[in-house]
Amino acid sequence: MNQFLQGIKDGSAIGIGYLSVSFTFGLAAISSGLCWWEALLISMMNLTSAGQFAGITIMASAGSYIEMAISQFVINLRYALMSISLSQKVDSQFQIGKKMILGFANTDEIFAVAMSREGEVSSSYFFGLAVLPYLGWTFGTLIGAVCGNVLPKNIGEALGLAIYGMFIAIVVPAMKRDNHILKMVILAVILSCCIYYIPIFHNISEGFSIIICAVVASLVGAVCFPIEETEEETR
Repeated sequence: MNQFLQGIKDGSAIGIGYLSVSFTFGLAAISSGLCWWEALLISMMNLTSAGQFAGITIMASAGSYIEMAISQFVINLRYALMSISLSQKVDSQFQIGKKMILGFANTDEIFAVAMSREGEVSSSYFFGLAVLPYLGWTFGTLIGAVCGNVLPKNIGEALGLAIYGMFIAIVVPAMKRDNHILKMVILAVILSCCIYYIPIFHNISEGFSIIICAVVASLVGAVCFPIEETEEETR
């Protein structure tokens, strides 16, 4: 019980942050034509902000199942790698059923907090760590979706712009720290503009456009600017 309560304490800040971000997701889902309960169901069954935003973008543009599958695979692939890494840190009480819950609730922030914990991560601690982020993400979506139905259309659309602010807040600090990331962001923007403005690419849907820009920029970055392992990391 002590570890469960410690997990709740450590996850409280994440839950508050998720509440605000998922509020924006609820607004965006409603503006994309989804019902409030559909937006809520998406957040209850997923815990991936970027994947969900990309998903409703593809839904709004009437994209195909293939676009949806590929985009979610590309965007969420990092969670598989993080889950594999975190699974090496959990204690012996983490059986297959609990590991499935770990995989579902393993977000960037939860992973960072769990990995920074000294010693092994118990199932009680991890479940406590994931409770408030999950509730924050779910209820934030519900509140945003309800507000999207209640607020005037022009105000709802204005608040929907907050998602772009969130993405800028995520990308800009990383661009400032690493010049290589700045170059890859510029490359992705150029590719996106080419696909949008060059007539020969007009048949490419918005969903595949996101996939192409993300994959090409990532591949170029991996080839041109590989991360060099330090001597300590290779041990």
